[in-house]
This record gives sequence, structure tokens and C-alpha cells, in this order.
Amino acid sequence: MRRRVCALLVFGLAVLGLASPACAQDYPFLRGSETVGPATFTRWSGFYVGGDFSYTSAIVDFSNATAPSVALSLQDTVVQQQFAPSQLQTLGKAADSAFGYGGFLGYNTQWQDLITSVEATYTHTSLSASSSSSGIISRSFSPPSGNVTNVTIGPSNGRLDLTDYGEVRGRAGYVVGNLLPYGFIGVVVGSGNYSVSTNVNLTCLTPPGTCQGFPQTPGAGQSNALLYGLSVGGGLEWAVAPNVFLRGEFEFVQFADIYSISVSLFSARVGAGFKF
Repeated sequence: MRRRVCALLVFGLAVLGLASPACAQDYPFLRGSETVGPATFTRWSGFYVGGDFSYTSAIVDFSNATAPSVALSLQDTVVQQQFAPSQLQTLGKAADSAFGYGGFLGYNTQWQDLITSVEATYTHTSLSASSSSSGIISRSFSPPSGNVTNVTIGPSNGRLDLTDYGEVRGRAGYVVGNLLPYGFIGVVVGSGNYSVSTNVNLTCLTPPGTCQGFPQTPGAGQSNALLYGLSVGGGLEWAVAPNVFLRGEFEFVQFADIYSISVSLFSARVGAGFKF
């Protein structure tokens, strides 16, 4: 009987919000809405470590690689000062691709769904690119430049091998469920070998024929040379367990010229990591 009376009171007084506490005890839905808790996000903060496999394509431009050697051979000559034959290009671009492997270590800072990171990476690979020219480039001068009437450059050869490189990156990402899409920019240091060689010959007016001290075969090379550059790219991490994630990313690296050789890398990586 009491519940029927309360039901009638609720029906009649609901609009005025005058239902009594006693009735409210019998009808829980009158007690108000439940409090909504704070939003939750997958935890990415803290240290993490992992390993990856990569596939890298390199584009190496040797177009200006012979310039320093030729300029050294022709230093203090009138023909170099007036016409700069050292800028003649006897070599071109070369490409190579290779698989590699490496590892990464970093620290994530998390503000709800925003992630920022500092990360160090290492990659070992075996890229080797070369360019060669069996022909020669010849330039004649009339009237003669000083005592020189003709310059020939070539044949020429260039080679570069890249074996290891490491990075320090800054990352930023956004949490989407268990996924973390991110972008990064970094500083890169690599280790490799390079060699460049060519031939330079001058023809003189007096006495007629090859100039004294020519032909020359200038060149340069270095083992374990350091290359410096910048990287930029993006990727996606997937938290498959509270402390385990998978990673995929793409990266572009541009190294500063080394002995006038330009090196660019395009890489794709897949890997896995562990969060502490």
C-alpha cells in the first residue's frame, strides 16, 4: 500500500520535484545521475627500449665530387682563375638499397593524450654506391688562357659506403586508443668510407704540347669518415599489452656533403619495444 501511495505522489509531484525522501528510497532512479569519471588514456609515459629491422634506399650524388681534386691540381693557374674548369662534372648520381637492423631507447612524457619524447636510435646497414666515367671532358681556350690552350678531365671514379648511423630525435605524438601516431625530427651521425679519383691534363702553347707537371691523377679518400645530417619522419606505435608495443615508421635523412658528395636516405622500419 505504501509503494502505491508513493507512486501516486511521484506521478503528481514529479514536475515540481517534490517527491519525499521516503519515496525516493523506494525509487532509486530519483536519486540523481551518476558522476562521470575522468577520461582515461593508454599509458605511454616513462622509459622504453626496443629493436627494429629496416629497408633503406640511398641516393648518392657524385656530380661535384671531383671539383676539390681538380681545383687542387689547377691551383694558382690562370685557366682555373678565369674559367674554373674544376666545376666541370664528370660523374653523376648512384643509388643502392639494403636491409639493416638496429635499436632504440627513449623516454616519453605524457599529458593525457599528448606525448613528447627524446629518443636515441642506432642502425647498421651495408649501403654502397659508385659512379664512374671512362670518357673525358675537354675544353679549349682561344685566345689561350695564359699559356694553356686546352684542359681535359677524366676518366673519373667515385665510391661511398655507409655502414652505421645513429640519431638523437625529438618526438611528438597523440594517443588514439591503443595507438600512438607520431612525428619526429633529429640529428644524425653516420660512419662510412669514400674515395674519389680523376685525371687532369693541360696542353700548353709554349713549348707546344703537354704542360710541365701534367698529367696529374688527383684524388681523395677516407675510411671511417663521419657524416653529419638531419632526419625527419613519422610513424605509428600500437600498444598490444600494457608494457609491449609494435612500431612502424618512415624516415628521410639528408647528410651534409662530404668531399662534395651528397648522400640522402629513405628508410622504412618495423620493430617492437618494451615500456618500463
